[in-house]
Amino acid sequence: VQLQASGGGLVQAGGSLRLSCAASGLTFSVYNIGWFRQAPGKERESVATINWSGGTIYYADSVKGRFTISRENAKNTVSLQMNSLKPEDTAIYYCAAALAPVGRYNHWGQGTQVTVSS
Repeated sequence: VQLQASGGGLVQAGGSLRLSCAASGLTFSVYNIGWFRQAPGKERESVATINWSGGTIYYADSVKGRFTISRENAKNTVSLQMNSLKPEDTAIYYCAAALAPVGRYNHWGQGTQVTVSS
């Protein structure tokens, strides 16, 4: 199983980035996918998750209204559109997969750095 996260970069506060997670080596359509982030000196936190069908979505309170998660099962990809970025969004962002319906997130990508300057 491989998860490849991409799309990170340096952006000014108020700007936007779109992260992508490309999966291979698994039956993508039976996996829930999540985006997580870890900032320096902080614990990893869940940012957004989407279930196998796309019908159930969760957002952390800190990103509600600014981030949008979506998936295309035909392309084995999940995206995270991030708008109105804030300096506190700076972190390494990881995508992870969990076997539906209630499996643990045990497949992780390598992470992509997002840096938001003030």
